[in-house]
Amino acid sequence: MIDRGGGAGKAFNTVGNASLNATRRTRELDWLDTTGKVDVLVIGGGVTGAGVALDAAARGLSVALVEKHDLAFGTSRWSSKLVHGGLRYLVSGHVGIAYESAVERGILMKTTAPHLVHPVPQVAPWLPQAKFAQAALLRGAFLGGDILRTFARTSDDYLPHSRRVSSAEILRYAPTLRPDGMRGGFLTWDGQLYDDARLVIAIARTAAQYGARVLTRVAATEVTGRGAVLVDQLTGHRLQVDASAVINATGIWADQVASGIKLRPSRGTHLVFPQSAFGGLSAVLTVPVPGQLRRVVMAIPAPDDRVYVGLTDEDAPGPVSDVPRATEAEIDFLLDTISYAVRTPLTRADLLGTYAGLRPLLDTGHHNGEHKTADISRRHAVITGSDGLVTIVGGKLTTYRRMAQDALDTALDQSDLAVRRPCLTHRIPLVGAADRVRLAAVRAPSRFVQRYGVEAPEVIAGAPTMLEPIAPGLRTTYAELLFAVRHEGALTEDDVLDRRTRIGLSAADRELALPAVREAFAAV
Repeated sequence: MIDRGGGAGKAFNTVGNASLNATRRTRELDWLDTTGKVDVLVIGGGVTGAGVALDAAARGLSVALVEKHDLAFGTSRWSSKLVHGGLRYLVSGHVGIAYESAVERGILMKTTAPHLVHPVPQVAPWLPQAKFAQAALLRGAFLGGDILRTFARTSDDYLPHSRRVSSAEILRYAPTLRPDGMRGGFLTWDGQLYDDARLVIAIARTAAQYGARVLTRVAATEVTGRGAVLVDQLTGHRLQVDASAVINATGIWADQVASGIKLRPSRGTHLVFPQSAFGGLSAVLTVPVPGQLRRVVMAIPAPDDRVYVGLTDEDAPGPVSDVPRATEAEIDFLLDTISYAVRTPLTRADLLGTYAGLRPLLDTGHHNGEHKTADISRRHAVITGSDGLVTIVGGKLTTYRRMAQDALDTALDQSDLAVRRPCLTHRIPLVGAADRVRLAAVRAPSRFVQRYGVEAPEVIAGAPTMLEPIAPGLRTTYAELLFAVRHEGALTEDDVLDRRTRIGLSAADRELALPAVREAFAAV
């Protein structure tokens, strides 16, 4: 049992209008039921839907965002946690997508979320098994990334240019690499998210700060371009809401909301390891897949002493699962690829867990049975139905802001709304954001600053004596649990374990944390 002395049960309101919680949800559902009308209805609480809600609210429109489950419930929490400049797209010749990625990465790092996005080194060792063509392609991609970075106006202060490095320097970043036959390698820099789900929550809370109604556990049925019937998943209550514009941002479930859309889902799988399995990995390790010129596997250092290894790109036909699962073949592929690069091969015994996400790729029909989902363009698509319903699919996490802008602009162009303010989200910092000087001056432990930015002192003030880990082997504190329930919209234990924190990626850690999570709900 945790001692709650010192104010754990005391409410604090200094985070103001950005707070999401059960009380606000009830109040805003009642308002929506009474009013029955908003300017913009957004369906889907992933990164794109949250981005649309923020964009619309910042333009002075009345907005309701509804999500059947929780914020970041779908694909938005299953990424590699990288905010990258699109090297993969550059290699495949999609220069426009790569440039857009580089621009949006700069906005995220400098303005939108400097507290959640930080520079990360990326090393690509030239291993003995790697062909010259693979090494040349990687070096060319890194040089191309330097050019894109320059055109996107991201300075070396944020992301230094790439360079050739020695084997000794590579090993300092990745100590468990097999040194035999290594011929040096390449070093570049990219952006990394502290956590993708936390980005979504920050966007949604910022939208709420601008006046958006952000409502989780609310399903949308009978959706048209002029409204929907909403169903409260907690009470069963139904309400009709009309809107001047309706945007379907449900990602992998988009074709279940809008007719006439065909998706071809692609599954991306990651393995979760303890940092100890990699001996203190301090850079993204990029390993070419043997026999495949343009494909790599990455080992990515992550918070809380974890490393993510990924990712796959496999067709995922059939019914869409709420929580996709890694296949045995994908686990074997990732283990085999990363193991050939390290001294001691990794096995399933080293795994803490796995996770997989489905990419909502638009099936244009321009392919034959031999083409893989890896060949489908990642450019986002905005589709307007005959009834005016606007659907946004495709794209990727890094470019969510531009995707949201394009979807909203399309919806407004065909609506009867007179407001035509331009998009402002490229200039709007999310809750907690500040420049690097201000972040460095925040009086709070670094863990809190990395997760909450300038809000870190507010998290501590809510439970000043609750800053120790909630269980042995975990880093999450009771103060973080309370903040998740009071201000980040967590309504269930899974919301806290799987999205406000990432404790749930390890089944053993989930069991350790569950009593403290239950106690946090009881306290609030």
